[in-house]
Amino acid sequence: MGAASAEDRYRLQGQAVCLSHGHAVALSHTSGAAALGLRLWGVDFRRVHVTRLDGGPSRRHGDVVYHADSWTPDDIYLVDEVLTMSPVRSGLGTAALHGVEQGLVVLDSLIDLDLASMELLHSTYQLIQGWPHTGRLQVTVRLVEPGAESVGESRSRFLCFAQHLPKPLLQFKVYDETGKLIGITDMAWPEHKTLGEFDGKIKYGRLLKPGDDVSEVVFREKVREDELREATGFGMVRLIWINLHTQRATGARIRRMLERGGLAA
Repeated sequence: MGAASAEDRYRLQGQAVCLSHGHAVALSHTSGAAALGLRLWGVDFRRVHVTRLDGGPSRRHGDVVYHADSWTPDDIYLVDEVLTMSPVRSGLGTAALHGVEQGLVVLDSLIDLDLASMELLHSTYQLIQGWPHTGRLQVTVRLVEPGAESVGESRSRFLCFAQHLPKPLLQFKVYDETGKLIGITDMAWPEHKTLGEFDGKIKYGRLLKPGDDVSEVVFREKVREDELREATGFGMVRLIWINLHTQRATGARIRRMLERGGLAA
């Protein structure tokens, strides 16, 4: 068995803190999001966050942050015998404590994993406006939309926003001349005749069939890309993890491709 990841250790730490308090607190914010399996990237695992259910005050004690936010019984979930704030409250709490990119990752996953609807996300955001740290949520919540299926896809969308690129369509379906679906791309800019894909090792792992190795998956992806390009006449932007760390250069590359595609449209 491999060593536990930082997120796994953080999840166990949160469970231990919550169990030691009985029913006086519920995991919330980043700790609640981790317990519920929301996607997390670039978040702070140094402190466990709990919301007080006993009416006590907000405070920080050691590596535990106690929040005195208001709540209703509908906000409380039981996850692995531990009380946890609801997915939408935990997701918004996490986004409030972090930057827009980190917040977009967790809130996109809230929708993609079917743990909340867009309507519930927006109505809950309206309820908590004005709470501590929620000012930045105005931007983060506005950027959330269905269709981002991984951390890389959410971060790719944030890159487009940060670099002032046109907003891509998500999960873009491509059909052949007979109307048969031949593929779905992570992103697309149809008006610029450009498709977009985020390529991560995890994504290739999901595509592995019994007996396959990665080279076979890469070959199949190349064949798939050729079919998509042939069917649409579009160019293809492929992003990998390193591109997300060089946003300005990557943004400029995407912009050039969009401009070329737009001129050809």
